[in-house]
Amino acid sequence: VQLQASGGGLVQAGGSLRLSCAASGRAFSDYFMGWFRQAAGKEREFVAAISRSAVLMYYADSVKGRFTISRDNAENTVLLQMNSLKPEDTAVYCCAAVALIPIERIQSASAYDYWGQGTLVTVSS
Repeated sequence: VQLQASGGGLVQAGGSLRLSCAASGRAFSDYFMGWFRQAAGKEREFVAAISRSAVLMYYADSVKGRFTISRDNAENTVLLQMNSLKPEDTAVYCCAAVALIPIERIQSASAYDYWGQGTLVTVSS
């Protein structure tokens, strides 16, 4: 599966952005999807993930209550709605996919097999 993230940009603190990840190739609904981010000089970190049927969603504590992950299997798209953005949310955001993943590894980037190019989110104070 090929992934392409988009929707990043510059926003003031407290603002909102919606990221989109478009998938092509093998059936999108076969994949568990995740969003990760990497700030300058920092390690990649888990943001959110969603199960194949969109029944289960998972969030990092740092974004819980502010970010919402969703997917549209008919449109081969996963979205990340980001509200109440903070300067510390500034990072390159990437989407990732994996067919099967143990629940204990959902937040581990190494568990994902496919990655898209990132999209830069900059939150000004």
